[in-house]
Amino acid sequence: MLKKLHIENYALINESDIVFDKGFVAITGETGAGKSIMLGAISLLLGQRADSKVLRDTTRKCIIEALFDVRGLNIKELFIENDVDYYDDSVIIRREILPNAKSRAFVNDTPVQLTFLKELGTELIDIHSQHASLLLGDREFQISLVDTLSDNNELLQKYRTTYKLYTEQKHQLEQLTVTEQQNRKEYDYNKFLFDELADANLAEDEQEQLEKESSLLSNAETIKQALAQVIEICDGEENSAIQRLNIAKSTLSRITNFDGEILSSQQRLESSIIELRDIMETLEKLDEEIFYSPERQEQVDERLNIIYRLQKKHGAESIAQLLEIKKTLEDKLLSVDNMDGQIQKLMEAVDLTFKQLQKEADDLTSSRQKGAKRLQNEIIPLLANVGMPNATLQVTINNAEHYNIHGNNQISILFNANKGGQMREISKVASGGEMSRLMLAIKALTARARLLPTVIFDEIDTGISGTVSLKVGSIMQQMAENMQLIAITHLPQIAARATQHYMVYKDDEGATTTSRIKLLNIDERRHNLAVMLSSDPPSQAALKTAGELMSDKNATA
Repeated sequence: MLKKLHIENYALINESDIVFDKGFVAITGETGAGKSIMLGAISLLLGQRADSKVLRDTTRKCIIEALFDVRGLNIKELFIENDVDYYDDSVIIRREILPNAKSRAFVNDTPVQLTFLKELGTELIDIHSQHASLLLGDREFQISLVDTLSDNNELLQKYRTTYKLYTEQKHQLEQLTVTEQQNRKEYDYNKFLFDELADANLAEDEQEQLEKESSLLSNAETIKQALAQVIEICDGEENSAIQRLNIAKSTLSRITNFDGEILSSQQRLESSIIELRDIMETLEKLDEEIFYSPERQEQVDERLNIIYRLQKKHGAESIAQLLEIKKTLEDKLLSVDNMDGQIQKLMEAVDLTFKQLQKEADDLTSSRQKGAKRLQNEIIPLLANVGMPNATLQVTINNAEHYNIHGNNQISILFNANKGGQMREISKVASGGEMSRLMLAIKALTARARLLPTVIFDEIDTGISGTVSLKVGSIMQQMAENMQLIAITHLPQIAARATQHYMVYKDDEGATTTSRIKLLNIDERRHNLAVMLSSDPPSQAALKTAGELMSDKNATA
């Protein structure tokens, strides 16, 4: 429950500290006094987006902080998931709005995102304003209402886990099918390209060798002529280089005894002759191997043309790249062949998950039918208690065409406030006052089914008065026996039922108007209720009536 609320530099409030009791808390005040300012501050604590316009003094930050008693609430896992310190007894939420419009949020002094505040807020407070009655006509609210009264939390979690798996598998199947269809369209062409490369039977170093051989074949005559000329010059029969070098070596050998340098030079000359003979052997062998063959030239050129054509076709610069392309094409072809098996397995998995989804949806439907009967049966006496003795409510549950996050049900709540009237959709037959009373009855029912520490009603009593307001106050009083209920109200009949009564008022004594909130004692409560009943100052009759209202409730300060 909400224990303390601190508001600083927010709207008309300079600084205010409010301590809340458990049970029924009433907040009253004249129109425009700022009753809903407190609600706006709490909404910021629960994750509503901030605006620098709410700053009373635009030069300093706004601070809103609340202390909640969370004993008995199952929220520890939520804190663990978000890496926030958790205390068994209490939670402190603080929101700061800076002059530059930026805001910061803290839970137990740990910085948090607004998404966490919103998620945590749904576990701490249920805020219902007069405009929230419009939710009665919303399909999602109606299905959520039936699920709450059916205690479907576990069934829903189980179903939604399966639904998530089902949608993921369907998405995978759709993607795989589209990919398979696309690949199938390209299959024949890819097969042609692969076969062409496979038939070419390429070797990685083949191109370099063929280009070398082609060059030799194309220039065979020129090469042989040059080789013959060099061989003749170096090792011919008459006056060759080797012959002349041998003569030089012999001449030097006669004088090597005279100088060591001559001996060294003679040895080097002998080495040169040996090297030159080795060169001649190499050239002679090459000369023997090189010969022009038109047939071989044609074969080499034809093979090179195949390689060049394939490289141009595939935008490749080497045979290595062509072999990589061949491997890629092979993988694509294999993937198409394997994809049929993958699709078949995935289809079987989708079918299996869908059968599980159907079963869990049927379990939800069965449970909702019981919850719908409970809603129909238990709402009637509550409606009678709030001045609608002839009201009837009917819940219809039909199967939807498609499954969604909520199951496969279409839920519609029909309502009739008058005897002999026609059952129609709530939004089409209920007035504003009837909508407020119906929503109050629904909140009273759901409060029994769902453990909520705090419920806040913001002028839910709009459109009602007199005896009905007494009955509405009685229902709120009963609800407050099991939870904290805070009601912002303009009806004295409701405020009198509260165990704690705050009054909001404007203070115009300073330079600017300030909104203040005050906890009333017994005499102040009686006076405030009397003013609400009549005027200020109140009449004696109004004071007497106010006292009777408080006496009926046995209210205390």
